[in-house]
Amino acid sequence: MTDAIRIEPIREDHVEGFRDALDIVARERKYLIFLEAPTIEAMLAFVRGNIAGGHPHMVAVADGKVVGWCDIRRGSRDAEAHCGTLGMGIIPGYRDRGLGRRLITAVLDAARAAGLHRVELNAHADNFRAIALYERVGFEHEGIARHAVRIDGHYIDSVKMALLFE
Repeated sequence: MTDAIRIEPIREDHVEGFRDALDIVARERKYLIFLEAPTIEAMLAFVRGNIAGGHPHMVAVADGKVVGWCDIRRGSRDAEAHCGTLGMGIIPGYRDRGLGRRLITAVLDAARAAGLHRVELNAHADNFRAIALYERVGFEHEGIARHAVRIDGHYIDSVKMALLFE
């Protein structure tokens, strides 16, 4: 049941669990552009940067274990500071239970509160479950990048989607 799973802003003590969750999803080789998680040092730097920069970053925690995440990185240049790029993942066993919607809703609420105007993402074109979730929360299709990802010798198109806060 997803009620027992807490959605909370990431903290430094989540870094190891966040890395483990990202590594699990990455090694599935079908949802992310990561094929394995970065080093713990790189993950710590990423999380510290998100916290210090006010980038919305939520984790789903079940029984003390990070089982999913959703983050938005604000554009680094002044002309893009109103935009952010969304990334998310949920480990197997916790999918198809409404957790993705809870995570993305929480991070979008934080993005709106942080003054973002546009949130964009790229999804593998064959990740129908994720694309449907993004559509349900208001993302619109903006285009397709053909053969944007190559995993194990297979090319995958990438769907570009965005949501505007009006």
